Amino acid sequence: MVKYIGSKRLLAPRIVAAFRALPGVRSVADPFSGTARVGHALKRAGFEVHASDYLRFASTLARCYVAADATVWADSARALIANLQRVPPEAGYVTETFCTRSRYFRPENGAKVDAIRAEIARLRLEPDLEAIALVSLMEAADRVDSTTGLQMAYLKGWAPRALNPLELRLPAILPGVGYVREGLAEALAPELEVDAAYLDPPYNQHSYLGNYHIWETLCRWDTPAAYGTACKRVDVRTRKSRFNSKRHIRAALQEVVDGLRCPWIVASFSDEGFLAADDVKDLLSSRGHVAVVEVSFKRYVGAQIGIHNQLGEKVGEVSHLHNTERLFVAGPDRASVEAAARAAGASSPAGEAQEALPL
Repeated sequence: MVKYIGSKRLLAPRIVAAFRALPGVRSVADPFSGTARVGHALKRAGFEVHASDYLRFASTLARCYVAADATVWADSARALIANLQRVPPEAGYVTETFCTRSRYFRPENGAKVDAIRAEIARLRLEPDLEAIALVSLMEAADRVDSTTGLQMAYLKGWAPRALNPLELRLPAILPGVGYVREGLAEALAPELEVDAAYLDPPYNQHSYLGNYHIWETLCRWDTPAAYGTACKRVDVRTRKSRFNSKRHIRAALQEVVDGLRCPWIVASFSDEGFLAADDVKDLLSSRGHVAVVEVSFKRYVGAQIGIHNQLGEKVGEVSHLHNTERLFVAGPDRASVEAAARAAGASSPAGEAQEALPL
C-alpha cells in the first residue's frame, strides 16, 4: 500500500483484536478510511466493513481493498494489469506537472503513468475493476517517487527508487464483499447500520489532500490547475476539512460520534493532534465506558530526517523521534470495554511499549 503519514499499519493488529473482543460485533464502519489498511485488516479478519472517506483517492483505495471481491475480480484484474503494463508511454499532464514543472517522478515513469491512466479512462471499466487498476497504478507510482512519503515536496536529488521503471502489480484484494461510499463522515454517520465503528480522523493542521494531491488528481483525472513549487491542485486551497482546524475539530468529531447509532466505538488519536486524551475521552463518554491503550511509535521517516523546504533543502532539526498513539475503546459495558483494551494491548509485537488504562 502507498506510503502514508498516519497509516495504521502497525496499529491494525491491535484494532482488529479490540473488535474481536467486543460482543456481537460483525459489521464495522470506517468513515475515515484513508489508505484502507484498517478496513483491509478487518475484512481479512471476517468483519463486514463499511468504509468511506471524503477524498477520491481514499475512497478508491477502499473500493479496491474493502469492497472488491477477489473471487469475482482477481482473474480479470490480473489480465487487465498485464495489458496496462504493455501500454506504450505517452507524456501528458502527469509528465508536464509532476516531472517537468516539479520532480516527483522521472519523465519516463511520468509518461508511463499518463498513458496507463488514459487507457483506464478509455476502457470505462466496472467501478470495482477500475478501482483495482487505479490502485495498482497509484502503488506503482508510489514505488518510484522521489519524496520522503509526502507530496508537500520532492527530494533535491533523485531517490534511488525513482530510477526504477514503473511496474504494475495486482493489489492484495480479498475474497468477500464490503461496502464503500465517498463523503464526509459527519454526513454519513447517521446513515450507517453497523455494530461498531472505527474512528481515525485527521488530527492536526496537515491536510491529507495537500499531502497526497497527486493521488487525488490521478483518481479524479481532472487535470486541475496547479500552484507553487509542489504543483498542488488549486482546490487544496478551498477543500478544507474541519478536522484540520484546532477551532473546529472537537465539534466535528462530536457530530460524528453523536450521529453514529452503534453501541461500540474504537478510535485512534495521536498525541500530536489538536485534542488531548481527556478531550477524546469526554467525546466518547456518551457510549458509557472508555478505556485506552497507549503505544509509542517512531515518527514517519520525513520527520526523522529533519525539516526541509519545498526544494528539498534542510531548514530545521528534528524535535522528537517518537509519538504516542492512543487507541480508545468505548461502549455500554465496562467489562467488555476493558477486555477489548486488554486484547488490543496484548496484540502488539514484542518490544512495543503499551499500557491499557481505564478512563
